[in-house]
Amino acid sequence: MPLRLDPTLRDRLAEASRPLAGMWVCSGSPLVAEICAGSGLDWLLIDMEHSPNGLEGVLAQLQAVAAYPITPVVRVPSADPVVIKQVLDLGAQNILVPMISSASDAEAVVVAAHYPPRGRRGVGSALARSARWNRIDDYLGGASDHLSVLVQIETIEGVAAAADIAAVEGIDGVFVGPSDLAASMGLLGQQTHPEVIAAVKTTIERVSSQGTPVGVNAFDRTLAESYVHAGVDFVLVAADVSMLARGSEALAAQWVTATSSIERTGY
Repeated sequence: MPLRLDPTLRDRLAEASRPLAGMWVCSGSPLVAEICAGSGLDWLLIDMEHSPNGLEGVLAQLQAVAAYPITPVVRVPSADPVVIKQVLDLGAQNILVPMISSASDAEAVVVAAHYPPRGRRGVGSALARSARWNRIDDYLGGASDHLSVLVQIETIEGVAAAADIAAVEGIDGVFVGPSDLAASMGLLGQQTHPEVIAAVKTTIERVSSQGTPVGVNAFDRTLAESYVHAGVDFVLVAADVSMLARGSEALAAQWVTATSSIERTGY
């Protein structure tokens, strides 16, 4: 049965005339993921590294966003080939692997993500949503065409190796993580430090020099715009949990202040 698979992030980036804007989904909630999917943004990052997301939760979120014209990316918690295999079998067509600091790290990710002879991904398509339980014609033969593999640079070693990482065959994009990069530079919690910003822009330049799409995380609008001007192709500008946290705080500040000045006269 010729069932449809969605365009990958690689496809979206190749067709884009502007940087693609997205947000994190860290709540672990399919309902919240669906709300975000209908936002009009270009892509979502469903996070397994720093969020309460297991395989069942990721599956539910992929199903929840599937009806919307947005591209979901799943960040796996590590480069563990077993986890990569499981997430791909759930039907994720786009994965982001954190803490990649060398070309050999990136090569191992590519091997984990693809079936033989290109890689070593375990074959279980008859049992998995990825192939719609063997309802997709020749899924095994065409799986690589429906998969984007992205890696995350977030150490000073990764910055130094950025061009080599981006040049690895099978790497479809590189994402820069300023938070861990700042920590790696001895500047924990200082993502807006000038040295961290300079390192991010150096990484952007080195990845772009290889013709590989490059993205970055930046919740500060001015900083995000500076990275866009520096040449990023995709960017994360918010997270569901941070928007809820800041929005609820603003609501509390507004209404606690307002009601404290109101004299109640009874019922």
